Amino acid sequence: MTRSARTRYSRMFAPDGTVLLHPDRQPARYRPLRAVRSFQALIKDKEDTSLVFKIFESLPSKDFLPRVSELALSERGEYLRSTEPALPEILDDHAALRRTPKGSLAHAYCDFMEAEGLSAAGLVAESERAGRPRYPDLVEWFINRSRDTHDLFHILTGYGRDALGEQCVLLFTHGQAPSQGHLLIGYAGAANIAKMTRGSKAPVFGAVRQAHRTGKGAPQLIAQPIRKLLERPLEEVRTALHIPEPTQYRECHRVWQAEGINPYDLLASKPAEHELLAA
Repeated sequence: MTRSARTRYSRMFAPDGTVLLHPDRQPARYRPLRAVRSFQALIKDKEDTSLVFKIFESLPSKDFLPRVSELALSERGEYLRSTEPALPEILDDHAALRRTPKGSLAHAYCDFMEAEGLSAAGLVAESERAGRPRYPDLVEWFINRSRDTHDLFHILTGYGRDALGEQCVLLFTHGQAPSQGHLLIGYAGAANIAKMTRGSKAPVFGAVRQAHRTGKGAPQLIAQPIRKLLERPLEEVRTALHIPEPTQYRECHRVWQAEGINPYDLLASKPAEHELLAA
């Protein structure tokens, strides 16, 4: 991005005086080698979420600031900032979320997070491990909101936290907000899964491509009033956001189960894989 364009964004303000782009925020550097190294490390330790943030920072999107300004400076953006200034406070208040009707997105979210031992605050802590400077601007709000809605994507799309499920969520996210980081992790990760399950009939690439198409066809979750969505029935929210059943992903799990492969621990499934290849 040119210096003049950055100057223009640093002179844009929300009605409450918050600047779109803080003048001290350094422009993101395109560092593909750092991204590849971080991805290689992520393959070895998929639980190290800080590596994901490093990949995104190393592959900045050219249309990032236009997307930030389109939402943050709109009436919808103003409404979201005033009603939902900090999503983790909402998402981690499970007592309040459990007071919504049974079958709501909120109940499904609590079930998922509690079963996985996760919290919105934990994801915040992981992002801070990347050491990214923070600034009081609308870019910070946009980045944080994108981060804080990640686990909601799992519930809404039906993709689990297994390796393939994570790749599907990332490519769904690319459909929502394109970035090379999502493409790298999503498709390279899918290729790695296909390699680890070589000989399997599971449609791995069919699953990630379906997730990508679904993300493109769904309205941006980041632009939705999350508190209101949480109160609604899960299936109703999925229908409203045009999110269909993840049929290809589920087919992968069905095939893997028949082949003796554990999708939640592909490395541990190698003996079954070897039996499959020897058959």
